[in-house]
Amino acid sequence: MKQLILMRHGKSSWDYDASDKDRPLKERGINDAHLVSKTFKIHAPQMDFIYSSPAIRALHTSMIFVRNLDFDLSNFSINNELYDFSGDNVERFVHRLDNNLKTVAIFGHNYAFTSLANTWGDQYIENVPTAGLVHITFGVDDWSKISKGITKQMVFPKHLKK
Repeated sequence: MKQLILMRHGKSSWDYDASDKDRPLKERGINDAHLVSKTFKIHAPQMDFIYSSPAIRALHTSMIFVRNLDFDLSNFSINNELYDFSGDNVERFVHRLDNNLKTVAIFGHNYAFTSLANTWGDQYIENVPTAGLVHITFGVDDWSKISKGITKQMVFPKHLKK
């Protein structure tokens, strides 16, 4: 069985004159990433590896998760293919993952993550929000063979706020 955690970056700030890759998180994005990661930690599977887009907003979100989950940074990597908005590069990336990895989390962007959550999961999601997490399980042992899985968990900030 393979497990994939899709995590969209937190809310980014447009208050700075920065390139898209260099846009930082807003305070809300930081707070939401903490909220989602601490909630996810309660039922989180043991992750073998975490990959992040090189965009600052995705990288910062992933570091909040790494810290809150006490994850070993030696099993973390930045990958340029995850700086993708269509989902094509992310899909190819996932299909090429090392089959020794059972559970992988990836941090990236929309529209890619909503599209892939709907392609791979069994629950329709209109939009994976910023700092939204979708956990999908697949009944195969080969990443290249994943297709339709089971949406095991969705953790969205708006569901956690009162």
